[in-house]
Amino acid sequence: MDAGLIADVLRDAVAIAIKLGGPMLILSMAAGVIIAIFQAVTQIHEQTIGFILKVSIIVTVLLISGGWMLSTLQDYARELFDLMKTI
Repeated sequence: MDAGLIADVLRDAVAIAIKLGGPMLILSMAAGVIIAIFQAVTQIHEQTIGFILKVSIIVTVLLISGGWMLSTLQDYARELFDLMKTI
């Protein structure tokens, strides 16, 4: 096993992690900014508003794209197991 193969596996792992976690992180971050602006304008500083909205956004994203995320992760795991067989 050479260093190039290990680097390729790690690069693919990071790319998959970004691809799977990116939508949830970006949407929850955007919701946080919108809530922060709303709270600054109205001077309502209730922390549960942001938490509940962020959790509901993350659950919605998981319900909508959970199947795609699972198939992507399964494909990557199959590639890793196939690679382990050849080594």
